[in-house]
Amino acid sequence: MGPLIAKSTTKCAHSFPTLRLMNSPRGKQQIREALAQVEVLRLQSRSSPAVLRALSLVKAYQCRRFEATYQDLLASDTYGPACRFFLDELYSPKDFSQRDAEFSKIAGAVERLFPRSIVDIAVALADLHAITEELDAAMAASISSNLDCALVDSRLDDSLYQQTWRDVGRTRDRKSQLERVIQLGSKLGKVTRLPGIKLTLRAMRRPAAAANLSTLQQFLEEGFETFANMAREQYALENFLEIIKKRESEWMNQLN
Repeated sequence: MGPLIAKSTTKCAHSFPTLRLMNSPRGKQQIREALAQVEVLRLQSRSSPAVLRALSLVKAYQCRRFEATYQDLLASDTYGPACRFFLDELYSPKDFSQRDAEFSKIAGAVERLFPRSIVDIAVALADLHAITEELDAAMAASISSNLDCALVDSRLDDSLYQQTWRDVGRTRDRKSQLERVIQLGSKLGKVTRLPGIKLTLRAMRRPAAAANLSTLQQFLEEGFETFANMAREQYALENFLEIIKKRESEWMNQLN
């Protein structure tokens, strides 16, 4: 199909509720509420082909942008695996519905079986996922109402993404999203230093498989293993997160 052509005078035809990120007591309820909110957004997007297509374009653009911004880290022996984990699990356009369903189902077990530090990570991930999906949905709604979205092969370009970013606004939420990314990385790094955590995760393999939770189990093990390896090198985790924070802040300043 042809290139994307903006129709900036058209008002947004699709709207999404502002999600309430929980500050209530942490645990299974908070995880389930966050993921339920994500599912609401997912269903709303699927109800409109134009919004769903625009959402796919937004996520694909963000994935390409992340890869371009962090080419050096992705090629690094020290930072590459953690950077790839962030790309695949936080910036990827892939469908997370299966993982989310498993995550919500196992929320009670996480609260019962794991130490508070791991529960905090689970909550942090769920909250980050919720605000990320909310902001992506807002971008998609704006694009779908301002463009001819009968598109198949088109890609968002820098100028259109920047204009949509400005139209949506939400600067405070964007900063909060970045803070949550950094906090999640910091929590992952710290918990990998806990004695016995690797054995605890391995012990969950059989129960997870029996409960059809293998996708979530794989995510947890890969995340902990990735950050544990990086944390073995002095200051590597701190340097990695500082680079992410600096570059993402610069990117947001360019867009605003």
